[in-house]
Amino acid sequence: MSSATSMYALGLDQLTNIIVNTGATNFFLVEGRMGYAKSALLDMVANQLPTHTPIYFDATTKTAGDAALPFFTKAEEDGYVTMIPHEELGLHLKGPIILMLDEIGKADREIKNTMSRLMYEKKAFGYTLHPDSIVFGTTNLGAEGVGDILQAHQRNRITTLQARGMTNIEWIEWGINNNVNPALLGFTKDNPQVFAHFEDVKSPDDNLFIFHPKVVRKAFCTPRSLHKFSNILNKRHLLDDMSVTAAGIGTVGERAAMDIMAFVKMADQLPTLQSIKDGPHTAKVPTSAAATCMVVYRTLASIEREWLDAWMQYMPRLSAEAQGMFANGVRSKNYNAVRQSMVMTNSRFTAWAAQNAHMFRADV
Repeated sequence: MSSATSMYALGLDQLTNIIVNTGATNFFLVEGRMGYAKSALLDMVANQLPTHTPIYFDATTKTAGDAALPFFTKAEEDGYVTMIPHEELGLHLKGPIILMLDEIGKADREIKNTMSRLMYEKKAFGYTLHPDSIVFGTTNLGAEGVGDILQAHQRNRITTLQARGMTNIEWIEWGINNNVNPALLGFTKDNPQVFAHFEDVKSPDDNLFIFHPKVVRKAFCTPRSLHKFSNILNKRHLLDDMSVTAAGIGTVGERAAMDIMAFVKMADQLPTLQSIKDGPHTAKVPTSAAATCMVVYRTLASIEREWLDAWMQYMPRLSAEAQGMFANGVRSKNYNAVRQSMVMTNSRFTAWAAQNAHMFRADV
């Protein structure tokens, strides 16, 4: 990876913006790390273009025969063969579409060749897409060694963009809105190295959490695998700790699973939501920074109008940093819009904000 390419790697919002605004004339191939939400770009682009139909094409599961089938037609005296394309290409639709060729870099060579004209000209098998249609692709970084290859003449006809990784704070903001377990959010707050890139890690032993091509790790941390483990943690009340830990080892790796479970044990000692609702002036206040973060993240993810006043009476008992963390979380552009409006129009919150405006730039 060249330093310039790395320096100009784009976030998901930036990638969405360039695809939305110039994807009708250019084919963009988004290269990024495994497990870092490249496939989410389809929904993000579709949200910006409600008049377009989103189409997902999994290139790794297709062969040339899957893309289109020949159909014999008899016309007057002479017959001819026409092609019936796979519906996942959206060629049969009359209006504009957004076609994402997912993992096109790992597809069979015959699929890459078959898709070439569709990528460059939005034409295939005698069909032409609506002129406002967008076709783009995703693939992994070549340095990850998972088989992502395009030939030189193919690359010369497209625009390659590198997706940057995300920070732990960015993932926490996403996790607050997507039911990620608060203990896991607390773990990632204290362990930003789980989002490190292997190219920045000289030896695999320097970071035991992540994928590294120099060693074989059956499981490791990515935003995707952390989210998968969160799903298990959210069902922990139905499982025993040994089963949860074993599942964690098989999802995010040994080191991460053991460390996350330590945060889970800490979460068991937090004040319950019910105790804050019933007694905001007497509910237990965490003594450690990590536990305090978990309380704030849990509240941001679950706050409701019925107990917002109780939370605003409890919150001043936390550290100034924790109060600022809550305020910045509410004000984040990525925070749930309904909850954001609910909190920011609450009289207790507005009064607190007026007295503590200096906190708004504290760490999220």
